[in-house]
Order: sequence, then structure tokens, then C-alpha cells
Amino acid sequence: MGNIKVGLLGFGTVGSGVYEIIENYQERLESLLGKKVDLAGILVNDITKERGIAPEILVTTDFDEILAIPDLDVVIEAIVGIEPGYTYLSKAIDKGCHIITANKELFAHKGRELKQQAQAKNVEISYEASVAGGVPVIGTLHQLLQVNSVVKIEAILNGTSNYILSEIRNERTAFLDALQSAQTKGYAEADPSNDVDGYDAFYKIVILTELLFGQRPEWKWIERKGIRDISLNHIQLAESFGFRLKHVASLVYKDGALKIDVEPKVVSEDHPLYSVEGVDNAVVITGDLVGQLKLQGPGAGKLPTASAIIEDLVNVFNSVHHSPVVKEVKLLHDVDEQEQTWFVIGNSTDQFEGITLFEESIMDHHDRVTGRLIQATGREIKKLKAKDNDLTVYPFSGTPAQPVKKAFATA
Repeated sequence: MGNIKVGLLGFGTVGSGVYEIIENYQERLESLLGKKVDLAGILVNDITKERGIAPEILVTTDFDEILAIPDLDVVIEAIVGIEPGYTYLSKAIDKGCHIITANKELFAHKGRELKQQAQAKNVEISYEASVAGGVPVIGTLHQLLQVNSVVKIEAILNGTSNYILSEIRNERTAFLDALQSAQTKGYAEADPSNDVDGYDAFYKIVILTELLFGQRPEWKWIERKGIRDISLNHIQLAESFGFRLKHVASLVYKDGALKIDVEPKVVSEDHPLYSVEGVDNAVVITGDLVGQLKLQGPGAGKLPTASAIIEDLVNVFNSVHHSPVVKEVKLLHDVDEQEQTWFVIGNSTDQFEGITLFEESIMDHHDRVTGRLIQATGREIKKLKAKDNDLTVYPFSGTPAQPVKKAFATA
């Protein structure tokens, strides 16, 4: 009975976590798989760097040396960017290797192509770690899709942004100070654009959309906004209502139409994402039969993400196979006539005439900056913003309280 031979691409935070789990939990893995897992080769950028890797493991900068390992069964990819990862995985599939990836940017751009190639070569492709780290959202959706239709997802998919928003609120600090705190603690990169501008969460909701509907959405119709423009005043004003500002990726499917967005959203206290703090990720899934489910946990880090990769490894070799789901959908991009609830921040009142006003809160007695929950269409919101460039508008999710008016001073 031969071993399962694994090639690992990348030995950063995630890759080193995969190595540690394979080394330290060999007995558990063998009991699950009936075979020993043999980490046969590791691809790195710098061959001279000391890493503490067992001497019998091939360490190389040449991917072709990884592919040349005799009887290689699976390639695990834990690097960043679209290339060279896509080329490496495509070559691995052509050789007949199963592949496992944690690379959300790669999979958002090239996941469909890799899936089609893997299907043609009769190999497995798994990507649990690409969406929410240690939170098993892909596996859960695979289970739900056997009977349920998923009609809605609301999710916090980027722990860095969630940490920053939590830090601003809890410490009463500015965005740049909260960002610096995230960088100091290792939650944010030196260039945090991928996280704070919403790209990371965007890639992840694209991956989930393709999983659910079997097709890649037109990216240009997906609203993407980051958190750079969120101020302490906005967070405090939302808090005066008992609300919180969260960076939310959402997907709503109704009557064959799909609406996807990634943006800051004000949520009420009864919303499942309200209590998700710090670097946690959370995914709220609504199925037409099961109702609402919530998954929450660490979305990043060495062992949480590596554990998702190892779970994929076990599933691949236990013959867990999921057929692709394909649904006929149209992506909604003209939502101007759809009425919804918004949290609006401004300093004048006359532009709200004729629009249903739910709540009002005065943030600053001198400038009369106010927050309101209003019911309006997207078209009406655009007209309001055209009249007042200083108006800030956030979508609202949850249950509005009874109409109230509260005084709130920033000092």
C-alpha cells in the first residue's frame, strides 16, 4: 500500500502550517486515509533560507522538479497572485494530480478554467481555504446544494477590515490609527489595499457565486466599496441607534435574478453579523428549506487556513466528489427602482421630503449632522446625493427599531 505523495507550493504562513499539520498529525491522517501522507517536495522562492524542513523532503525553486516526483498524487498551492500559480496548477492537472488551493485571487479569476480542466482529466480540485480560512463554508454549501437552493448570503469575508472597524469603534480612533494597529499585529500587509479596498472579499464572493450557480458573474456589475472613507463619526452615529458598521459581501437570488455587492453596511443588533468582531470571518447562509445558518471563526492565520487545506486533502482521498451546479441566472445591475432601507448621514433635512423616515439621530448640535434610516429606491438615493455632495449613504440590513429621535454629541 503506497503513501499519498504531496507537493507543496509555497512555504509562507499557510504553507508552513500545512507542513506542521502533516508532520505532527501523521497518525490521525493515516487513520482517516488508510495511508501515510508523504510530503515529498516543497517549492520555495529562496533555496538558501533556513526553514527547519526535514532533510528527506525535496526543497526546490524549480516547479518542474516538483512535477517530476514519481507517483505524485496531489499538489497543494499556498502562494499568492494569479501567476505563476495558475500555470503550476494547470500543469499539475495535466499530469493527473489532484489540486488544492488557498489562493482566492487565482481562483476568482481562473477557477472555472481549472474546474473544467480538472473534470476533463478526472482529478479533484478543492478550494475550501480560499474563501474564509478555517470557516468551512465551501463544504457546507456543497452539503446544502444537494437539496436546498441558497437564496441569500451575507458575509464578513475579510478579517483585516473587520478588525479595523472593530478597533475604530472600541478605541474611538481614526481609520489610519486602526490600520497601523492591524499592521503591527500582523493582520494587515504593508500595502493593505487588497483588504481595505474590498478586493479580497470581492474575490471570495465571486468564488461562492460560481460554486452556487456554475457560472462566473460579470465583475463590472458587482458593486465593490472598501472601508477607507468610514470615519469614527459614522461609526458613532450608527452606534447611537444600536447599529454597527460592517464590511459585508452579499448575494441575493430571487426569481432567476442575482444581486451581488461588497460594501460597508449598517446592521441592526438582531443581525447575525452584528456580533462578529476582530479578525473573525462569518458567513450567514439562507437556504429555501433549511432557513438561516451562520458559520463563524478565524478567517486567516497559519493553522486555521492550513487546517482547511488538510480537510480538503482528506476529502479528496476519501472520494468526496461534488458535481458542478449550473443555474440560469441574470445578474442584476440596474437596481435603481428597487426600494430598500438606507442609513443616511447628512446635515440638512429638506431633501428628505416625500421619503419615508424611520429614525433620526443628532450627532453634533452645532453642525446638525444627523443620521436617518430611510426607505428609498436607488434612483432616489442618487438624486439626494446629487443635491448634497456631503451626504453619506450606507445600505441597512436587519430590523429597524420603532421610530425614535436621540441626541448624540461627538465630544
